[in-house]
Amino acid sequence: MVMEKVIRRALISVYHKDGLAEILAELNRQGVEFVSTGGTHDFITSLGYSCRAVDDLTRYPAMLGGRVKTLHPMVFGGILARRGHETDVREVNEYDLPLIDLVIVDLYPFEETVASGASEEDIIEKIDIGGISLIRGAAKNFEDVVIISSKSQYAGFYNLLKTKGGQTSLAERKHYAREAFAVSSAYDSAIFRYFDDGEQTAFRMAADSPKVLRYGENPHQRGYFFGNFERYFDKLQGKEISYNNLQDIEAAVSLIGEFTAPTFAILKHTNACGIASRGTLIEAWQAALAGDPVSAFGGILVTNTPIDKETAEEIDKIFFEVIIAPDYDNAAMEFLTRKTNRIILLQKEPVREQWQFRSMFGGVLMQQVDGVTAKATDLEPVTPVVPTADETDDLIFANKVVKHSKSNAITLVKDSQLCASGVGQTSRVDALRQAIEKAKSFGFDLNGAVMASDAFFPFADCVEIAAEAGIRAIIQPGGSIKDNLSIEEATKRGIAMVMTGVRHFKH
Repeated sequence: MVMEKVIRRALISVYHKDGLAEILAELNRQGVEFVSTGGTHDFITSLGYSCRAVDDLTRYPAMLGGRVKTLHPMVFGGILARRGHETDVREVNEYDLPLIDLVIVDLYPFEETVASGASEEDIIEKIDIGGISLIRGAAKNFEDVVIISSKSQYAGFYNLLKTKGGQTSLAERKHYAREAFAVSSAYDSAIFRYFDDGEQTAFRMAADSPKVLRYGENPHQRGYFFGNFERYFDKLQGKEISYNNLQDIEAAVSLIGEFTAPTFAILKHTNACGIASRGTLIEAWQAALAGDPVSAFGGILVTNTPIDKETAEEIDKIFFEVIIAPDYDNAAMEFLTRKTNRIILLQKEPVREQWQFRSMFGGVLMQQVDGVTAKATDLEPVTPVVPTADETDDLIFANKVVKHSKSNAITLVKDSQLCASGVGQTSRVDALRQAIEKAKSFGFDLNGAVMASDAFFPFADCVEIAAEAGIRAIIQPGGSIKDNLSIEEATKRGIAMVMTGVRHFKH
């Protein structure tokens, strides 16, 4: 088997012509014969190059509205023929099959057509049949054929042509075959997802160009990110975003997306250690920081309001890893960019993904995103004492924060400010005690505060502890067979309790 191959004949059938002219010029200079279809044939000849039409090869015109052009033995025989295989060589000669050494294909833009809101008829017509078959056939026969399966590969292939004079090694052809099957599998996955219409009857996902992270959660672990981070964020400055940064950023924007009033949040290890809503952003920042100024060190900062100079001056006083906002004024950026390692992100649009994925035993766990947020009208009072209007606002606030906290979780809120939370505990009692102790350590008066729990109370103990700390209202999902125990304790203590009917576990 000859490892180096020379390109003598190329079949070219592309949707996008951008970047193709340079390749054609170099191939023409090297004496490569062109074979092509329809619009690509017209493009090649418009540049002054000779090009044989596919229908001249097959002796059949394009038919069925262009659905059938290349699907013919005269095309695929020349692509799939093994040059060193005795039977293949004999049949090539017997049927006069023109050997094809290079295939360049750029598929119909199926995903772009779906995203454009086109009709189903137009979408179906953008399912490429001939092109995907050419890609798979050429990639299968990589020992003899080069396959360029996407316009994203044009620049690299052009450099290869220039440096090697039309010769390719087996390793290079196998590289392009691998890329071709990546293109093919991603294309088929997109088509399946369209037909599946959100039913999730099978798991088919494809992503290209992974971002290599500095490391995973720890330095001894490799880490990669497959996804379109730039869809949601512009990175204005800072060091490379890490695996842990990405998890914290997702947690931060998911939390802040719950609020409409000017709100600032500080997160550590995906949990809020401070969050507050106020009339102005500077007040929201000061109240959020007061929630836990110790944990704020090295934290992730996020707000739903453009950052002004006054707030930036205050933020600049502490060390933080990442800041996220919908905008920054120029004076604010002067302060925030003083330390070049700070990651400054501009959030361009809300994150509205519908599904979450997690690896498990080499497989994938999938669930719908927890998109339920309780409103005042969703609250069911279960005690004689009902919350005041201000307490109701705080209950909703606390419930939003507990929804985004690791279970078991308790949040304590007063005047639209997180006083403290207990997160990731093995018992709800421990979570509550942790929250109370933490709030007291930072000087919060919990008299008149409210409490939220991510799940129901199976016993009366948490209500008793909360009452002794001064808590005046509680929000919880309910659903325990012993709900009556916590309701009776709240009633005895004169505490308002409301139920939402929706649990918010977060593991």
